[in-house]
Amino acid sequence: MAPNVAAAEQFGILTDVDVRPDGIVVRAPSRAPEGTPATAVGFAEAASRVTAERLLTADPSLVQSIGIYVAQHFQADVRPFFMATPGHEEFGDTDAGDPLRCGPQIAFNPSTADSSDRGRTHFTVHVPAEHAQARVDGALTSGGRLADDSNAPAWWSLASSDNHGVDIASRTDEFKE
Repeated sequence: MAPNVAAAEQFGILTDVDVRPDGIVVRAPSRAPEGTPATAVGFAEAASRVTAERLLTADPSLVQSIGIYVAQHFQADVRPFFMATPGHEEFGDTDAGDPLRCGPQIAFNPSTADSSDRGRTHFTVHVPAEHAQARVDGALTSGGRLADDSNAPAWWSLASSDNHGVDIASRTDEFKE
C-alpha cells in the first residue's frame, strides 16, 4: 500500500492524488459543509515525511485552490445553470462541486443589489498565507486594480481592467475540530 494512502487511512482522510509529468499533488479536500477536519493536519505532516523520505521537493508557492463565487440575485435561481454547464453536483444546500473534485467548487451568495464595484461572479484563489501578498502584487503589476483590502490579510478583492473580480485569500492552518 502506498505510504500516503496508509497515512490517509490512519487519519481518516479521503485524499485526491493527481500525478503529472512535473509533480504530484496530494489534496485532502473538504467533502462536508463543516469544513476540513482537524485530522488533516496529522495527514499533512505524514504526507510531508513521506515526500522528504523520497527526496521529493515541495513547492508551497504552487499550492492553491480556486473557487467560483456567484452573486445570485434573490429573484433568480442560477444554481441549476451553473451545475449543468460544468457537470457539477449539489454540494450542501447552496453550493455545487465537480463530482471528481478536479474542478473548482461553485458557491452561490445571495444578493439583493448589483455591485458597480466589480462583476457579480468572481474567482477566489486560496493560497498559503506567506504567498498571498506576492499574488496580489502580481495582479496589480499585470494591470489589475485593488477593489477592496478592508479584509486583508485574510483576503484582498481585485478587479481586472474590465472589472472581472478575483479575491486572493490567505490560506491559514486553521482547521475545524
